[in-house]
Amino acid sequence: MPSSQYSSLMHPFTLGFRDRNLERAFVAWNLPRTLDQGRVALFIGGLIYLMMGCLDNLFVPVERQQDVWAIRLGTGWVPPFLLLLSYSRCFGRACHVLLASNGLVGGLGLVAMISVLPRESAAYYYPSLILITFYIYNFSGTRFIHAFCADLALIASYNFALGHLGGMPVHVLASQDFFIVSANLIGGAAGYMAEYQRRMLFLQKRDIEAERQLHLDRSMHDRLTGLPNRELLYDRISQALSFALREGTHNAGYFIDLDGFKQINDRFGHEVGDRVLKLVAQRLREVVREADTVSRLAGDEFFVLARGLESVGEARRLAVKMLASLSRSAPDLPDGLRLSASVGVCLFPWPGVSVAGIIDQADQAMYEAKRLGKSCYAIAGEPVDGGQGKCLSATAPGEH
Repeated sequence: MPSSQYSSLMHPFTLGFRDRNLERAFVAWNLPRTLDQGRVALFIGGLIYLMMGCLDNLFVPVERQQDVWAIRLGTGWVPPFLLLLSYSRCFGRACHVLLASNGLVGGLGLVAMISVLPRESAAYYYPSLILITFYIYNFSGTRFIHAFCADLALIASYNFALGHLGGMPVHVLASQDFFIVSANLIGGAAGYMAEYQRRMLFLQKRDIEAERQLHLDRSMHDRLTGLPNRELLYDRISQALSFALREGTHNAGYFIDLDGFKQINDRFGHEVGDRVLKLVAQRLREVVREADTVSRLAGDEFFVLARGLESVGEARRLAVKMLASLSRSAPDLPDGLRLSASVGVCLFPWPGVSVAGIIDQADQAMYEAKRLGKSCYAIAGEPVDGGQGKCLSATAPGEH
């Protein structure tokens, strides 16, 4: 996807994705980085905030030092508290707001300290406001929009406390506002671009992963029917076999071969043959359970993996359902075209069982079913002489 289309997915100011699900995915993807950066920022920010006390003996009158330390300690508990909170689950849901709030509380503490100091002393603490502006935008780990709101509130509170309440001369306040606003423009632009690039990187990685998954799915699925191919089927059978050996469950593999499919291609053409294969895939999916796997092996050969069967009778009933579903007429197929199939069933596990052995046993049983006629099934290891109860026309109604 071009960069311009990526950009259209984001709000131009807040940078939030317009799609809520996409925004949730980004937050989850970015959360580890946010937590790591936020914890470092909380530790270092809290440390610097306390280290500022080293300047008090140089610039704060003795009679004001107690007030300054009361403000510093009154706000200085926030970083260590949030640092501990960052290791809890609830922190992740509001981490950006909390990280921005930490910077805002620190900034308000600085404004309060400056407001109680004599003007000549306050000048030495004013640069810390510039420092905290860059801290919130570029180091705290919070989002741009939260940093913007925190710094906007900080500018407003500084002008209210020093200009309206403190009576600072307009030209002095305007000079200081110039540098504070300039710091916000530089720090804000850097924070905006950093978050923008992170979100672009997220979208690019998401598209690359989606493309990789698409290629993987295509390599594991039959292109005509969309069913799992032989490679994926082997993996599914291997998983089912491992689980069955461990838990003592029973499974069945069904090897399905269409009767007379070559004649269908010869008579009606390959386009109709492809429609038949798609129809067979659809009907098999409709018959089996959600936990089962329908696969196309090659040509007109299909395989169904049925997991967790309770009895041989259940395996028989599923075979009959497959035959009945495939033999139903289809209005979108040419007149005179009737579908039928032969099904070989292999029940597993057994001692020394293997994936290849399961498919081979089901394949052999399918050839036994073909000896009985059309729309018949056979179970590997069971006699098929006579075919009673193993062909659709001879099956008792109760078994459908």
